[in-house]
Amino acid sequence: QTNKQTNKQTNKQVSTTTMFRGLLTKHSQSAIVAASAISGFTLSSTIGSNNNDTNTTSNNDTNTTKCHHGPDDKPHTIMEQIESIAAKVSAIEKTLGTVQESKSSAAKQETYIKPLLNRSSTKSSSNTNTTSTVSGIDVVLGGQWGDEGKGKLVDILSQSYDVCARVAGGSNAGHTIVVDGKKYKFHLLPSGVLNPQSTCVIGNGVVIHLPSFLNELDNLSNMDVDHTGRVLISDRAHMVFDFHQEVDGIAETKLGRNKIGTTKKGIGPAYASKISRNGIRIGDLQNWEYFETRFRTLCTATIRAYPGLEIDVEEQLKYYKSIKERVNVMTVDTIQYTNDAYHNGQKILIEGANATMLDIDFGTYPYVTSSNPSIGSVLTGLGVSPKKVAGIYGTVKAYCTRVGEGPFPTELIPEGGPECIGTHLGTVGAEFGTTTGRQRRCGWLDIPQMQYSCLINGFTAINLTKLDVLTGLEEIKLGVAYKYQGKYLKSMPACLKSYSEAEVEYEILPGWKEDISNCKNFEDLPENAQKYVLRVQELLGVPIRWVGVGPGRLEQIDRGEGWDLK
Repeated sequence: QTNKQTNKQTNKQVSTTTMFRGLLTKHSQSAIVAASAISGFTLSSTIGSNNNDTNTTSNNDTNTTKCHHGPDDKPHTIMEQIESIAAKVSAIEKTLGTVQESKSSAAKQETYIKPLLNRSSTKSSSNTNTTSTVSGIDVVLGGQWGDEGKGKLVDILSQSYDVCARVAGGSNAGHTIVVDGKKYKFHLLPSGVLNPQSTCVIGNGVVIHLPSFLNELDNLSNMDVDHTGRVLISDRAHMVFDFHQEVDGIAETKLGRNKIGTTKKGIGPAYASKISRNGIRIGDLQNWEYFETRFRTLCTATIRAYPGLEIDVEEQLKYYKSIKERVNVMTVDTIQYTNDAYHNGQKILIEGANATMLDIDFGTYPYVTSSNPSIGSVLTGLGVSPKKVAGIYGTVKAYCTRVGEGPFPTELIPEGGPECIGTHLGTVGAEFGTTTGRQRRCGWLDIPQMQYSCLINGFTAINLTKLDVLTGLEEIKLGVAYKYQGKYLKSMPACLKSYSEAEVEYEILPGWKEDISNCKNFEDLPENAQKYVLRVQELLGVPIRWVGVGPGRLEQIDRGEGWDLK
C-alpha cells in the first residue's frame, strides 16, 4: 500500500513538472503578463510527516498537497492552480494574437534543428576518428597578435569533432583555409563548417553583422559547401548594425595620429551598445514588434551621440524583416545545446578569434580588440563550466606578426630592399590580413611575450606554424628577454611607454636551406630546424605538438598525443 502511494505521488510530481515546462515553453511571450495578473499564489512543501505547517489531506491512497490559506471558492491543489494559470495565459494569448505566429516559427525551427538533434544521438558512438583521448571541450587560441594560423589547425582537428564553435569577437577575425587548391575565407563562421558532419555554433559572446554572416553562408554554398541545418546562432549574441561600422570609422578618424588600427567592422561600437545595455540580441528578431521598438530607440540614441550620422531606419527595418525567418530558424539557446552535447559525449572544439595580445584586459591596451580572445572567453562566450575544458592549444608562428598600431618589440623594419629579413618574412609568408588586406608587420619570435600568453591561457600544447617561412635564412634570432632601463623585466609591462622602450635580448640559432614542405615526421626536418623547434619548446615549457611546414591542409607535422618534454 505504501509503495502504491509513493508511485502515485511520484507520478503526480512528474505530471506537475511536465506541465510547468510546457507552460513556460508554449506561453513564453505572455508568461510575464499572466504572472503579474495572478497574485497571492504561494506554494509550500515540507519534508516529514510531523511538520505542523504542512497542509495535506489523505484519502485512501491519495496524497494531495494544497496551497496555504486559499479561500474555499478558489482552486486548492497545485494541479488546480496550474490549470487555472494555463487557462488565463491562453486567454491572454488569444487576445494578443501571438499563438499563431509562435507556432509557425516553432515549426520551422523544429524542421531545421531536429536533424541536428537526431545526428547528435548517434555521433558519439559512430565517431571513432578521435584526436584526444580525454573527454571535454578542446580550445584553439591565438598566442600572439593574431593571424597565427588557428584556422588551419581547427580545420584539421574538426574532422573528428561533432561541434565547432566561435565564442568571441566578430567579423574582424579572419581565417584562410586551403583545401585541394581551393581557398576558403572565414570571418564569422568556424572553419569547422568544412567538415560535413560537424555542427557549427556561434556563441553568445560573438557580435554578428547579419548581412556579412549571410553573405559568408552564401559564398560557401557557391563553393559547394553544404551547411544546411549545421549552423546555429545563440539567441543571446548581440547584433552589429551598419551604423556601428560607420561609427567605428568616425571614431578612428577622430583619433588622427593616435589611431588604434581598428578593422572598422563595427565590433567596438557593438560591444559598447551591449555594455551600455541598449544593444539588440539575435533572439530579439523572434518578436518583431519588440525588435522594431528597440531598434528605433538604439538608432535615436546613436544619432544623438554622433551628430551628422544618418541612418535610414525604415530601410534597415525593411531589410531585417526580410531576413528574420532565415535567421530565426538558426537561432537557438546555444548554452543548453552545447552543454547537452557535452553530456551526450560529443566532442566539442572551440575556435578562438584574434589573440591573447589583443585581449581587452591582457593585451597591449588600448591597441587591442573589444573582447577577450583568451581562455576566459570560452566560459563566458559559450556558457560552459571550466571543469569541461580539456585541451588548450596555443597557436604561434615561428616568427611574429602584427596588424595595426601598437608596440612590437621584435619588429623588423622592412628597409634595405628584398634582402631585408622583414621583407623576406612578409613576402614568403604572404603576410596580408584576411579581413582587411593590410600588410602585416613582421619580426622575430618573442619568447617573453609567449611566456606571458602561456601563463594566462595554460596551454597544454603548442601549434607552431609557418616554420617553412624561415627556410633560407643564414641565422635565426629568438627574442629571449626584455630589459628596461638596464634591468631585466620579469613580467609583461602594463604601461605601453615602458613596453615600447624595452630592449630585447636575442639568442642566435643557425638556419637551414633545405625544403621542408614534404616533411611528414619531426625527424624528417633538417637538424637545425629541429634544434629551433626544441629550443622554443624548452623556453616555453610547453610541448610543441604540431609544426606547420607549408600552407596546405596536409603540410603539417603532428608529433602525436601523450609525449612529454623528456
